[in-house]
Amino acid sequence: MNVLNFVQAFFSDGAHWHGYDGIPTRFLEHVRYAALALAIAAAIGLPVGLLTGHTGRGGNAIAFVANAARALPSFGLLVLAVLLIGFGLLPVMIPLVVLAVPPILVTTYEAVRTVDPAPVDAARGMGMRESRILFRVEVPVALPLILSGLRSAAIQIVSTATIAAYVSLGGLGRYIIDGLYQRNYEKVVGGATLVALLALVTLALFWAVGRLAVSPGVRRR
Repeated sequence: MNVLNFVQAFFSDGAHWHGYDGIPTRFLEHVRYAALALAIAAAIGLPVGLLTGHTGRGGNAIAFVANAARALPSFGLLVLAVLLIGFGLLPVMIPLVVLAVPPILVTTYEAVRTVDPAPVDAARGMGMRESRILFRVEVPVALPLILSGLRSAAIQIVSTATIAAYVSLGGLGRYIIDGLYQRNYEKVVGGATLVALLALVTLALFWAVGRLAVSPGVRRR
């Protein structure tokens, strides 16, 4: 059988659409893992990136931390976290967050740093506070690039969250891990296809958010 036949056989099997191992259940589990990891990574990366980008300080430290984090293998971190903490959701979150923080942090920093200084200087000349300058002047202009960092992080999380299945959790990785163990390649291909579809849905979601959140003038630029 070729890949298309595997895909058709997987999605046409009614047993894959019901129960705790059904596609809706596994899909929602995967989304929950990815959304939680992205929220934690954004809570870390966005404030640090905005602050350092606005002040212009800490760029070298950000680059060092980002490069170091990118060099860490996600699966190796997962194994180490399980050995230190035990099984559960926390060991899965650690490598996913470590994977997602660098693109958010670096992109946010660069987005704020590359804002045209003219309106920033004008806002300071009007007596605006630094926090208002950041959120009223710099962030609206930098928002497209900030969203691109979040989008990149989200895609990486969606693709990597399959490792949750290695520690007996759910998600779409369950089909891949169980399929390999059972030599059921229909299930392996089906799980991989679902992960790819979820990545495409994530891209579409961020595109829609960008259309709604970014002002038309900034989009045209």
